[in-house]
Amino acid sequence: MAIIHNLGLPRIGLNRELKFAVEDYWQGKITRKELDMKGQQIRNNNWAQQIKAGHDYLSVGDFSWYDQVLDMSALLGVVPERFGNRLKEVDMDTYFRMARGRAPTGNDTHACEMTKWFDTNYHYIVPEFSDDQDFKICSNKLFSEIVEAQQLGKKIKPIILGPLSYLWLGKSKLKNFNKLSLLEKLQDVYLQILTALRKYNIEWVQIDEPILVLDLPTIWQTAFYETYQYLQVDELNLMLTTYFGGLENNTELACKLPTAGLHIDIVRDPTQLSTVSQLLPDNKILSVGIIDGRNIWRADLRKALTTLKPLHERLLNRLWIGSSCSLLHCPVDLSNETNLDAEIKNWLAFSTQKLHEIAILANGLNHGDLVVDEELLASDRVVKSRKESRRIHNPAVNKRCSQLTPEMANRLHPYSERQKAQKSLNLPLFPTTTIGSFPQTQEIRLQRQQYKLGQLDHTHYRQHMCQHIEYAINNQVELGLDVLVHGEAERNDMVEYFGELLEGFAFTQNGWVQSYGSRCVKPPIIFGDVSRISPMTIEWITYAQSLTSKHVKGMLTGPITILCWSFVRDDQSRFATANQIALALRDEVNDLANAGIQIIQIDEPAVREGLPLRKKYWADYLQQAVYCFRLASSGIPDHIQIHTHMCYSEFNDIIEAIAELDADVITIETSRSDMELLNAFEQFNYPNDIGPGVYDIHSPRIPTVEEMTDLLEKASKFIPIERLWVNPDCGLKTRNWSETRLALQNMVKAANILREKYL
Repeated sequence: MAIIHNLGLPRIGLNRELKFAVEDYWQGKITRKELDMKGQQIRNNNWAQQIKAGHDYLSVGDFSWYDQVLDMSALLGVVPERFGNRLKEVDMDTYFRMARGRAPTGNDTHACEMTKWFDTNYHYIVPEFSDDQDFKICSNKLFSEIVEAQQLGKKIKPIILGPLSYLWLGKSKLKNFNKLSLLEKLQDVYLQILTALRKYNIEWVQIDEPILVLDLPTIWQTAFYETYQYLQVDELNLMLTTYFGGLENNTELACKLPTAGLHIDIVRDPTQLSTVSQLLPDNKILSVGIIDGRNIWRADLRKALTTLKPLHERLLNRLWIGSSCSLLHCPVDLSNETNLDAEIKNWLAFSTQKLHEIAILANGLNHGDLVVDEELLASDRVVKSRKESRRIHNPAVNKRCSQLTPEMANRLHPYSERQKAQKSLNLPLFPTTTIGSFPQTQEIRLQRQQYKLGQLDHTHYRQHMCQHIEYAINNQVELGLDVLVHGEAERNDMVEYFGELLEGFAFTQNGWVQSYGSRCVKPPIIFGDVSRISPMTIEWITYAQSLTSKHVKGMLTGPITILCWSFVRDDQSRFATANQIALALRDEVNDLANAGIQIIQIDEPAVREGLPLRKKYWADYLQQAVYCFRLASSGIPDHIQIHTHMCYSEFNDIIEAIAELDADVITIETSRSDMELLNAFEQFNYPNDIGPGVYDIHSPRIPTVEEMTDLLEKASKFIPIERLWVNPDCGLKTRNWSETRLALQNMVKAANILREKYL
């Protein structure tokens, strides 16, 4: 009998209950007890959904107050010394202080670094190791949730991040620090954790080792053998879990490790199924991740069953059926969508629906096609509907894409000549700017909502938005910023806003997914060919520019970011879709230039996120990503200055490709990593202007003038001062105005100090 399970569920709640509860706790509006009750409600609902779908094991440990990697740091006692809680029980305030730099009580300090979780738009809190790092069980969260789940009378499967992946994802401030030097001590605590789990009568533990889909050095591969030989606990079975790619050269390693089971992701790499099933020892369980945990299209159930049947005939009860990865990356429940177009809705499946798809496949294997005949016929109709729908293809878009040339992705002249033309902008040394957004107040959100619901007419809506724009402009002028932004009051999200103005997109009411902590995003759905209907930003930016003699940046989201931060159609290549988006943005860039806007920012924070996990695929991806950005940003006069922005990823290893984007100015996150990115400039002479973010906007902590001055001084050792910009590391929409003004005031002071020093 094939076993039914999943790799984890979203923890935000059906209506983002976690977000609001956590934020209320931070603001002192609710007590810790009230917060705990909300978490328990979310967990109970998730377990109820799994029971309803007929899953054999309930996932435990997938719930987190902020981030699952941070949870592991708390469990292991990996708390940096500045938080004053080393190898003691990690309380909630210490936990949140590590994530945000601030908690409801206690002293502020700078938060731990945050970066992207593999090639997803989820962010994790990076473990921070010291040279004398020790490990100790310092959190009871996982064990208390096990007790809670066991009261339901079902089998449960705890989920923990594996020791090798945990070490790999962590960092040390020390140069040339060998993280594997910590492995022996770490193994001891992992063994203690597993031994404790067995005392709760646990039979199976899902131990996630996603780094097995990466290019691992030999020493790390060897460490896997040693570690899992050590982590043996009588009567406790480990399901070694991999996802986000294929095992490739790690296939033999993963199959031979002394674990009771192995999970593979055949959505991202279907070719590995044959190899893995042949190499798998006769006594080992194979879990097949065949339901897509990262996209929202309904599965072709008949095709999936055809893939699984020969495998089931061979493995029988050694076959488990599951999601490709955690369903964390999908919205919660499609039934919560009441306004979505009926035809498009019929093509979709969110996390709750995917639980049932997994069960349908297992039931079909266990009891035959007739038992699931109705579900198979419904799936067939969906496949046929998508294939034949006239809403998907636009002949005009396809014709335009067929006429693309390499020359369309080149500016008129190289940067060295454009820089001379851009002297007309009359910017000072160390020009100051922000990334684009300003605080999205409750008033702004309410007015946008009223407009969307038809409770506010366009005339009054425009008046309100213009007032917010004027407020943002006046504040920036008063603060002394050099290049201004309009503040983006009219924008709900940097991707969704543009998707709503483009053909080929659909939108949900409640299709939220977690990005980090309490931050949720609602990715649009790209279901068809993309094209621009009319100008998307001209009305707002020209009004903002009319309020000041200083330059106001036009603000766009780049083609790769729109692609990566959307749920993308799967019936054509991703870059075919990206080219369509780039052409739509190219039209907008031209309209901005023709409207007199001389500085245009095209944000591409997702370029690094979309990078394939294996290096052998990088060159092709980067070539296409660079082409898309340049396609969107070229075809304008030299005096128009193109900016781009990137944040919260590791950029050192693709710095040459970033330079190939040929943006006149790039602003980039470096504050949380203490300008670590600048190490790349020791070997690479970045040719254009750059603004290394001088403070972390994701923390409510106000940075001092001295801190920002020090970061800029570090940057000036790598970047010529005449090409150095001063800016925060990201947009300011999540902050409030009092925090924003104080932080920007200090930032401008830091820039002025350096001007006085170097002029």
